[in-house]
Amino acid sequence: MGKTITYVGLDVHKETIAVALAEGGARGTARDYGQIANTPAALKRLVSRLQNDGSELRFCYEAGPCGYGVQRWLSAAGHECMVVAPSLIPRRPGDRIKTDRRDANSLAKLHRAGELTAVWVPDEAHEAMRDLVRARQAAVHSLRRARQQLSGFLLRHGHRYNRPAWTLMHRRWLAGLRFAQPAHHVVFEDAIETIEAATARRDRLTAQIEALLPSWSLTPVVLALQAMRGMALVNAATLIAELGDLTRFADARQLMAFLGLVPSENSSGGAVSRGGITKTGNTAARRALVEAAWTYRFPARISREQYLRQEALPKPVRDIAWKAQLRLCARYRKLALARKPANVVTTAIARELAGFVWAIARQVSPIQ
Repeated sequence: MGKTITYVGLDVHKETIAVALAEGGARGTARDYGQIANTPAALKRLVSRLQNDGSELRFCYEAGPCGYGVQRWLSAAGHECMVVAPSLIPRRPGDRIKTDRRDANSLAKLHRAGELTAVWVPDEAHEAMRDLVRARQAAVHSLRRARQQLSGFLLRHGHRYNRPAWTLMHRRWLAGLRFAQPAHHVVFEDAIETIEAATARRDRLTAQIEALLPSWSLTPVVLALQAMRGMALVNAATLIAELGDLTRFADARQLMAFLGLVPSENSSGGAVSRGGITKTGNTAARRALVEAAWTYRFPARISREQYLRQEALPKPVRDIAWKAQLRLCARYRKLALARKPANVVTTAIARELAGFVWAIARQVSPIQ
């Protein structure tokens, strides 16, 4: 006779963890275990007490700001632990009470019923690279915000630059500006200093991504993706850092759906009603694909920079990248001639681009 299974629901917070238990094969509500501290020592005591009856333990908790520390500790101890996607947890519309105890009970029962969806848990090295990529994204957002604040300040005071901004010539033009009030000079110089600091931070983090890339297990996939138009180093690294090993998706359609690039639908009976894209999944990865999709508005060709990136890549990867260019450039042109809105066109191109990304990822193997 096999071991009995105990499903353990955890509601994880910074200082505490609420625990609930649901016996395998049983029905009805889960039972409360209580609350423990969010420390490895407390988890060790919890596991030791729950194992007294010899049952198999299966843990679960929602993905959140506390990260994957609990999952990694429990997995290292030999127990199954699922990190649950919060947006896919079934919830009753009439339930208006939310507490830690109720959340833990709900997780235990749903885990027993098999109604939970797990998120992909990266290893520590991959999570470190993802944090680095996200730090660069934060630096880019800070730089954009600082530039917008300076542009708004100049516009309010009647200074307009009618040529491409943020170039060397633009910086020289900024240096020649004068204001009637001394306080405005203080604000102006502070804004310039903020922009320069944000630019240096962005460039410094970009250099760190380039320096640490060779030690990453998914570096071959990042290099292979650079064979495609719109997929230079930073964009390719961002995409793989956010999505991980793309071979975990059974097919390209599954990846497209995960990225939220497929149309939403609200059909009933014989009526079919489709709306905008679902926008589920990883926002940063979807944004990277949409940014890359803009480059396909130009005719298909291999630029010098793209050729240099392709030189050391295997022929199947180069063939897929060229096939993507031929198809996506023609597709972009066709949709544009049909007078589709630009955002609709680029979204459609990004959806198909995800399929080619998946195909290239299957041609190379990560470093073991």
